[in-house]
Amino acid sequence: MATTEPGAVNGVALSELEGAIETISDDPDVGMFRFRAKTEWEDALKSVTTIDEFDQAGETVHTREFTLQGDEPEQILGERTGPNAVELLLGALGSCLSVGYAANAAAMGIELDDLRFELKGDVDLRGFLGIAEDVRPGYESITCTAYVESAASEDDLTELRERVEATSPLVDAITNEVPLETRLVVE
Repeated sequence: MATTEPGAVNGVALSELEGAIETISDDPDVGMFRFRAKTEWEDALKSVTTIDEFDQAGETVHTREFTLQGDEPEQILGERTGPNAVELLLGALGSCLSVGYAANAAAMGIELDDLRFELKGDVDLRGFLGIAEDVRPGYESITCTAYVESAASEDDLTELRERVEATSPLVDAITNEVPLETRLVVE
């Protein structure tokens, strides 16, 4: 929903957005973030992830604590007490795109009346279970449909979509290889 707050478009304060862009342009360290999550296995296929702090420019910032329940559907031996990891990835992508659309639309002067995303991903468990070596263990494909209600022209909305896709951290992480280092600590 578009906001009527002075100096804001789509609930995004333009002066604050412009200030953040200027600050990070002047001092790139201010734009350096390290995000953290801690996941603990509970029982069976259930886990709880806790998120409560991040680093910005080398300084730890303590914020609200968030917890995410993880489990599998009954059809995959879980109890469905929470979404599974691949569903959480779809939700994270939708959230990232929502932020990208709202902020970029505000910067472009586009007011959004409504915005929602439908995401679908195809997983073949033969890859995860090691049954078929030629099958990926993760998503084979992801489809995302953005539904935008706005008075902006179709050309402007197409430009908005292209901007968001080019700058979305999760679109980047999903479509490009991200170095992953894993460690095992035996306690």
